[in-house]
Amino acid sequence: MKDNTVVRVCMGPAGIAAGGKAVLEAFRETLADRNIDAEVKEHCSSHQVGCLGLCARDVLVEIGRNGSKTSYQYVKPDMVGRIVAEHIVGGTPVKEWLVDETFDTFYRKQVKIVLADCGRVDPEDIDSYIAAGGYEPTREVLMTWIPDDVIEEIRMSGIRGRGGAGFPTGLKWELARRSKGDVKYVICNADEGDPGAFMDRAVIEGNPHSVIEGMLIGAFAIGANKGYVYIRAEYPLAVERLKLAIKQAYERRFLGRAIFNTQFSFDIEIRLGAGAFVCGEETALIASIEGERGMPRSKPPFPVNRGLWQRPTVINNVETLANVPYIIRKGWAWYASYGTEKSKGTKVFALTGKIRNQGLIEVPMGITLGEIIHEIGGGIEGNRALKAVQTGGPSGGCIPAGMLDLNVDYESLAKAGSIVGSGGMIVLDEDNCMVNMAKYFIQFTQAESCGKCVPCRVGTKRLLEILTRITEGQGKEGDIERLERLSRGVKTASLCGLGQTAPNPVLSNLRYFREEFETHIRDKKCPAKVCKKLLRYSILEEYCKGCGACMKACPADAISGDKKKPHRINPDRCIRCGACFEACKFKSVARD
Repeated sequence: MKDNTVVRVCMGPAGIAAGGKAVLEAFRETLADRNIDAEVKEHCSSHQVGCLGLCARDVLVEIGRNGSKTSYQYVKPDMVGRIVAEHIVGGTPVKEWLVDETFDTFYRKQVKIVLADCGRVDPEDIDSYIAAGGYEPTREVLMTWIPDDVIEEIRMSGIRGRGGAGFPTGLKWELARRSKGDVKYVICNADEGDPGAFMDRAVIEGNPHSVIEGMLIGAFAIGANKGYVYIRAEYPLAVERLKLAIKQAYERRFLGRAIFNTQFSFDIEIRLGAGAFVCGEETALIASIEGERGMPRSKPPFPVNRGLWQRPTVINNVETLANVPYIIRKGWAWYASYGTEKSKGTKVFALTGKIRNQGLIEVPMGITLGEIIHEIGGGIEGNRALKAVQTGGPSGGCIPAGMLDLNVDYESLAKAGSIVGSGGMIVLDEDNCMVNMAKYFIQFTQAESCGKCVPCRVGTKRLLEILTRITEGQGKEGDIERLERLSRGVKTASLCGLGQTAPNPVLSNLRYFREEFETHIRDKKCPAKVCKKLLRYSILEEYCKGCGACMKACPADAISGDKKKPHRINPDRCIRCGACFEACKFKSVARD
């Protein structure tokens, strides 16, 4: 039978991990079994779409029918038959599987530009992107604009680099345009390495042609005929879809020679990165593309003057480039109408941690942290108390709960001791230890340091040693001052952005949570009960039933006692693993 239903299954990273492929196939099979016309499917049924945003509820399925849309959450393959029978055939949604009221709240304050077509276009079908207006901005630019007009449009929009540094994109393009040289390059930096960040990955997986189009327009503006996408090999689906998109663009002659029958030609190649965090830094990325070890070099000269193979090079990250077609299509004034005076447009964040609505969000610059956490994010998971919000990944800092009225923009976050970064946003609650968080991020940056400069190579190692000592109950008076002094030295003397920003989590945590560091050092206590070597376990005799569950769970044979009589923990043998605490059903194991 014919049907006007549109079924969209979330096939972003979280959707696939939750079983999106099986759900997609279940819809296809069930619709076929019920003899729903395949021609209808070709036009509007199960599209393989990108990330729909609310990753915590995956697999998400959106049913579009007669102009209305209904969304289901936590969908499994065995639920598909009932959805098809009752909703698609019968016309009555399955109420108990619908998303709750927080779904609308999640989207209410978002403004989608980069993510506008993710989940709406088929990332594996160029015709789907073209039908949504894709490649029309490129055609208009190549046929009716001059490069200076493109640069002025981007400059007036106020867009700044979304990779972390926030450098004005229009100014970067202008500098590259003015730089002397017959050969110039455009590089898309898709080497997204922040823990918990998946913004660039989702954009490429959901709408790869927007990135290609941004590169085309940027290349025309600066006078480049060659581009590279540097993407980490750990993103297999993103790489696969990007390769397919590039292939399709060549087939339609949107890439290659004489694009749109003009004199402009442009080619794109993909370069796979091995997952080195330092290769997110532009000069290290350039070295990697050239076949050298990914290590940064001192600047100047900057890449816009002397970059890839000593030629003028513009490097923009995925999100920056994906904005470009929309700016050209709707105009700089439209884009600049969002955001603040100095931070225009929107920003994509990966909202993770102790938050109800984890997922991918796009919000206007200048929105407050409180609006993101309590309205879009739905508040703290498990009704726990909010402690801090970590922004900017390993290069960022922690903003305390008392500063939720802080605007999310480049200037406000920098003033508070953090950064926008590439868009990681981790929500922490009362069960997170801020000393341990500082240690975690320093451990990451220390391991990812390329080792070229001493301040970063040695300084981060010394920071890690002090933090480790504090979390293990061996902190000493003066350690806080040592951390501050060493952090300032690493920031000042390091060669590249990795080392210059590595101490940010330490300095911000000391700024807002100094008392927690002091408690670790002075009292040998971890208020959040996270640092294992500072914990002490004991059994409360008045509650112990002598069931033996704790004794069975203990891997160190540190618990003794007779059946149905109170047990005891030998502190000398206890390894503080917490197995007894988890195993006890009567809450007779105390942890302090």
